[in-house]
Amino acid sequence: MKRLLASLSVALALIAGAAPAVEPDEMLADPALEARARDLSTELRCVVCQNENIDSSNAGVARDLRLLVRERLVAGDSDKEVLEYVVARYGDFVLFRPPWKPITYALWLAPALIFLGGAVGIAAALRRRRGRRTEPLTEQELAEIDVLMGHSGKST
Repeated sequence: MKRLLASLSVALALIAGAAPAVEPDEMLADPALEARARDLSTELRCVVCQNENIDSSNAGVARDLRLLVRERLVAGDSDKEVLEYVVARYGDFVLFRPPWKPITYALWLAPALIFLGGAVGIAAALRRRRGRRTEPLTEQELAEIDVLMGHSGKST
């Protein structure tokens, strides 16, 4: 029973954490435009939170971006035009999937380079560890151990 309650508590906490931050006064009256705004909002990164989309962020700048997206949609912009407008103001970083171009190579390649660097480091450490060979104890060392352990006679 305790496990069930704990699982339920965790599930509820995750659901509550994923709630959109869109306020009722931000929503558009047209359900089709609002659906487009919500879709676009999930593609745009909050420039303050950075790991959240603007639809989920409570930051003031995220609210401003949500309002901007809705303003552009009401003005008649296509989804592509809205994204281009936001990128022109905030740069490619605002996109969760930035385009592949020289200025964004680091955004795309950094995770792979970090992973490869870690793998090379681990492999080098394992190789170094494996390369250490220990020599067997000499007869004198074995005798000293016997004395320290309080054993009489020789060890094999």
